[in-house]
Amino acid sequence: MRTSLNVPDDVLAAFDETWRAQGLDSRSRAVREAMREYVESHEELESAEGEVVAVLAYDYEHEAVIGDLHVVQHEFGEVITATSHVHRGEWCLETAFCQGPAEQVRRLAYRLRDFDAVARVKVMVLGSDRE
Repeated sequence: MRTSLNVPDDVLAAFDETWRAQGLDSRSRAVREAMREYVESHEELESAEGEVVAVLAYDYEHEAVIGDLHVVQHEFGEVITATSHVHRGEWCLETAFCQGPAEQVRRLAYRLRDFDAVARVKVMVLGSDRE
């Protein structure tokens, strides 16, 4: 199936440089691999059940969204056990260490992705069976 995407020039240039450096034969193959990784990550998050321990790492433009992020952190205070915050110019990197029902951790990850000023949200989930 053919499709088209709107991608900023700088992102496309970096993507092309990356797949070529890895020795892939085409941009299409690189896009397929990236899409598979995205789907696998989503499936892993969706399949988590019961009580989990998780780390959510996200980067964002500080001034554009910091107030909204504080509101979200307070909404999910029952599962966020600690946070760590690092400034990098106008951008920040934050980690939220979580423990609680998988459904609430999932909702928190999706809520963080709602903001345009949040560039990425990476999730690492450990099931309750890892004690």
